[in-house]
Amino acid sequence: MTKTAQTVEEYLLYLEEKGFHLAEDARGFISFGQQYTRAADEMVIFTIEWTLKVQKEFDGSFFVSLLENLTSNRISNQKQAIQYLKSSGMI
Repeated sequence: MTKTAQTVEEYLLYLEEKGFHLAEDARGFISFGQQYTRAADEMVIFTIEWTLKVQKEFDGSFFVSLLENLTSNRISNQKQAIQYLKSSGMI
């Protein structure tokens, strides 16, 4: 994850600068997921990044499911999220 992105919008702009453009429906899933889970920007950014790494493209249902799992397990930072992904066999 980029260290300069502090908000989800900044991260999406960063992705666009790198040539990765998310469709409007992807942005809708991101917005919905963040509002639904009340996740902090750090966790939403982490989840976007992992969705792209695991799925090789943005998959809205995977994103929302992963974000929901992270927040329901009270995971609040990247270090905890990586531990969770390791323990669940995703990495």
